[in-house]
Amino acid sequence: MTTYLNSFAPSSGAIPAQELVPSRYALRLGDVDVMVVSDGVLPLPTETMSINATPAERAAWFKDMHLGPDMFDWALNVLVIRSGEQIILVDAGLGNQFPGFPRAGLFPKRLKDAGVELSSVTDIIITHMHMDHVGGLLVDTVKNGLSPDVRIHVTATEVDFWKIPDFSLTVMPQPVPDVLRRTANEFLAHYGDRLHIFEQEQHVAPGVVAKLTGGHTPGHCIVQVDSSGERLTFAGDALFPVAFDHPEWHNGFEHDPDKAYEVRVRLLRDAAESGELFIATHLPFPSVGRVAVDGDAFRWIAAFWDY
Repeated sequence: MTTYLNSFAPSSGAIPAQELVPSRYALRLGDVDVMVVSDGVLPLPTETMSINATPAERAAWFKDMHLGPDMFDWALNVLVIRSGEQIILVDAGLGNQFPGFPRAGLFPKRLKDAGVELSSVTDIIITHMHMDHVGGLLVDTVKNGLSPDVRIHVTATEVDFWKIPDFSLTVMPQPVPDVLRRTANEFLAHYGDRLHIFEQEQHVAPGVVAKLTGGHTPGHCIVQVDSSGERLTFAGDALFPVAFDHPEWHNGFEHDPDKAYEVRVRLLRDAAESGELFIATHLPFPSVGRVAVDGDAFRWIAAFWDY
């Protein structure tokens, strides 16, 4: 793995004055370029990360992590992949239509700062249709900036689920379920004619494959990049920061918590065995690292920045 900045960076190389904290990190795997872009952070209740933990267990973990006790900042990461002539977005962040989250929805601006024009995007992979993954596509400048020929890849199960979504096993702050329904419906209404729907697996570009996992939502998918013997998995919302110490803890946004637990453990074990790079939407930016097995739990090994 080596960093690879020139493929994405603006020709001037200048960092905007207001962006004193890094918001993108690029690397190359074989012939494929990958860049993680931060969409910002949004505050969530600590209980959301651990709805089946006792209050004492929850408080202890968040205290050990120097987070909480009642709220914590949830990172939002988006992926940009360049494979051959294709430029692929994986998810699009929250968007700016939710005034309660002023520190999120930054992805469109940061994508532009990285030198990537929306009109150059050929494909978009949607891991699932929660608002912090498709909301960015509903921003007017994004809708107007994307090519009318852009291909949007999403699982058939996900599309079907949002026709009559089931929230019976979730534990979300109100009024989140209604906002999720409305955002998913708006996304489908606007982009329905550009959807490339797949069942189990979709080869989006050379070395880039989207795979159905289910769990977090019934149609949740991950994205794997494999080139010249180097591999990376973008796990979307299959896991969260607490997953390494407590993979059994359920997240309130999971529509099938038991299935989500099975998916989470399988992905973590696979990543530990393969040694591949591992990224997820809600791990702290830049979310690039590897996984090790630690007894019945796991250990996160953050990658050293190469700069």
